[in-house]
Amino acid sequence: MSGHAVSHAHNLTKRVWNPNLQRVRALVGGRVKNIDVCTRCLRGGKVQKAARGQRKPAAA
Repeated sequence: MSGHAVSHAHNLTKRVWNPNLQRVRALVGGRVKNIDVCTRCLRGGKVQKAARGQRKPAAA
């Protein structure tokens, strides 16, 4: 989003609101991937974070 930063003297300068992106290990299609996710999606449960240190044993 974009808009204005407004000073106490009501001077307007252009500014930008950027999404709060975090680098997260997540499950995407059954595989673990590092993806950039906004914090709102993380809090809303739209992204399933991958568990650390739990590898599946190799099939014999």
